[in-house]
Amino acid sequence: MTTTEFNEILDFAVEREKEAIAFYRDLQNKAKFADQKQMLKEMEQMEMGHIMVIEGIRNKGVREEDIQKVQNLKISEYLSKELSREELTYQGLLIRAMKREENSVKLYTEMSLKFPDAETSTLFKRLAADEAKHKLHFERLYDDFISKGN
Repeated sequence: MTTTEFNEILDFAVEREKEAIAFYRDLQNKAKFADQKQMLKEMEQMEMGHIMVIEGIRNKGVREEDIQKVQNLKISEYLSKELSREELTYQGLLIRAMKREENSVKLYTEMSLKFPDAETSTLFKRLAADEAKHKLHFERLYDDFISKGN
């Protein structure tokens, strides 16, 4: 893979993160409660942090051993409820976040399989693992919420 191709992939990933930031900012403007707005602000900051991780990859590269194994609770995979755009309950926000991260994991995982080049495949695996961490974060919040009988 050329340096240009590597940077194009990272640019794509950064754009996806910027879309996620915009997604969470938009939800912040629609949220009704301060706690919801705070949680959405934290989600936005997580995505901003992911941009920094991607830029670190741009500078240092990526190795297979940099990819962490991430537990998958598979909560989002079992949720099929379609949420209305107006459903801004805490549970609804968590479901939206989980589904968004789930889709990112799927995208990067599929991309890792489509490129036979080991470096490109490793890069997409790393991006998928980072998104899986975000998904796990939201799945744990959701599990805690449901466990409390809400």
